[in-house]
Amino acid sequence: MIKILFIIAFIGHVACGLCDCLLSYGKKGRLDFSKIKDPGKMSEMFESVSLWQPMASILLGTLSITVFTFGYLALSSWMYKYNPTIACVMLTSSIFFSVPIVVHHVICGMVEWIYIRLDRSDEARQTVLEFQKKTMITMVIGYVGLLVFLICLFVMVVTGKTDLPVWACIFNTLPIMLLLTPTKLPAKGNIAGAVMFLGLMIMI
Repeated sequence: MIKILFIIAFIGHVACGLCDCLLSYGKKGRLDFSKIKDPGKMSEMFESVSLWQPMASILLGTLSITVFTFGYLALSSWMYKYNPTIACVMLTSSIFFSVPIVVHHVICGMVEWIYIRLDRSDEARQTVLEFQKKTMITMVIGYVGLLVFLICLFVMVVTGKTDLPVWACIFNTLPIMLLLTPTKLPAKGNIAGAVMFLGLMIMI
């Protein structure tokens, strides 16, 4: 059963990665978010983005995050036989990750949709950026939850507290992200998450 949940989580991360691409790419290529402080450059940048992209990202992304959450819950359950306390920390942190990240993903898609729908005006730009800044706490809480989860998993494996070989600690989003960071790959976090669950599905 746990392998099935890991496969579901793998699919969820792949689908969520596609959702990230819908928010990050237009017909002219990757969006350069360093231009958001310049009204003219930001308007030009989003000119090639269709309204359906952020809307599709919101809907599919919400489903994708819900789906891959089952993998994190399954990992927490698997950890229980090795250390009930760590398992409870992982369970709690996975909830603190998944729930705020759904909200954050919806906000990211919503601000893009509103900005495009309001004809990419400077007033729209200022409004959506202000809204996103004031709701950034959802992203912070979500990624702190994920970080706690991943550290617990890494430490348990690398110290030999599970029946996995120590080298299996590489099947963790943290080291995978370190490898992906220098690359230009999109949706690095979701790629790392997908690789983690695929690797653990094979190992466990």
